[in-house]
Amino acid sequence: MKSYSLFTILLLCLAILIVDILAFYWLQSITQIIASDGLKTAINIVFWGFTIGLIASIITLKITLEDIEPKRKHKLVSALSGLTISSFIPKIIFVVIFSLMYFSNQFFSETESLIVVPLFGLLSGFLPFFVIMYGFFKAVYKFKVHHVTVKHQKLPASFNGLKIVQISDIHLGSFNYKYHILDRAIKVINDAEPDFIFFTGDLVNNYAWELIGWEKVLDKLVAKKGKYAILGNHDYGDYSEWNSKEEKKENFDKIKTFFKRIDFKLLLNQSEIIEKNNEKIAIIGVENWGKPRFKQYGNLQKAVKNVTEIPFKILLTHDPTHWSKEVLKKTDIALTLSGHTHGMQLGFQYKKRQWSPSKYQYKHWAGLYNENEKYLYVNRGLGWVGFPGRLGMRPEITLLELKKK
Repeated sequence: MKSYSLFTILLLCLAILIVDILAFYWLQSITQIIASDGLKTAINIVFWGFTIGLIASIITLKITLEDIEPKRKHKLVSALSGLTISSFIPKIIFVVIFSLMYFSNQFFSETESLIVVPLFGLLSGFLPFFVIMYGFFKAVYKFKVHHVTVKHQKLPASFNGLKIVQISDIHLGSFNYKYHILDRAIKVINDAEPDFIFFTGDLVNNYAWELIGWEKVLDKLVAKKGKYAILGNHDYGDYSEWNSKEEKKENFDKIKTFFKRIDFKLLLNQSEIIEKNNEKIAIIGVENWGKPRFKQYGNLQKAVKNVTEIPFKILLTHDPTHWSKEVLKKTDIALTLSGHTHGMQLGFQYKKRQWSPSKYQYKHWAGLYNENEKYLYVNRGLGWVGFPGRLGMRPEITLLELKKK
């Protein structure tokens, strides 16, 4: 909410009010079959009490946001956004479906209309509500492993069968110190016995204090050959107000130091050469590089300077737009691993078909992409930010296996 103007917030509140007025109008068609006037009155009071309370809370939070302590601020914004979404979307669907049912009631007899229309109307409102609740409380922590095989001619024979686990966008502050939740993900990762674990950015939402206690959880991650990480746009503290440049730098330094405590090597526009049986591959990590409005800290030219002769290169870069802008046509990097999009935490996936609103913002938003033997994999993220749930876009652990082609 902090990034939106008061005018935008007021427009949101107006939209909520308009939708609720329409929903209440159609609700009367259902409550008229209730015999008890007391129950009807109670339903009306609850309906408008929730609406007025929600709108008042949104406006109050926006006005007082700057004065709220950061740890409490995140919880309040997340809770309120969850309430707004879980109320607003079902009511929109309810209004649309009920309107269609009502104006097409010529297909039903008068008796059927009194039963069918209210029944379908209620289902159209409650079903989306329960789906959203599932996304908030269940799916958001229901980790999914995506198994991916990448075959490439330039992969040295000594690295055939190399197993990589990629995780991304943990956003630890969103877990509110519920350490046990990530224990399940860590077990899945360790059971895969990966050679490498790569983390592709957004460890936190904004602040270093989000990391308190998490080293005891994340240092359990085990990889045979090494663990590497890069930074994401949220790791720089750019979305917060700071009293001074020194305060922001101190926050940033603590985040970078945390990676040492969990035994991850943080690559800041750097590269690492991995050798086996006199054959080599390169791991390259750049700082965040994104198209505006996101700041560009990444320097790919600096990062690859010492590995230009290595035949097979793996690039870790947080934002997938970097691949199409600087990597695909300007380098010989074989495999790029990214995150950032979260698949917008909302979508539809069935076998090889997938859809998300994220596709209208990002050309490459989830899964594996291949152009001329140059691969990009976009991880859907392990955590969440903003919208406190996942609908059809479960949190992801990626297990990649590299094969010699």
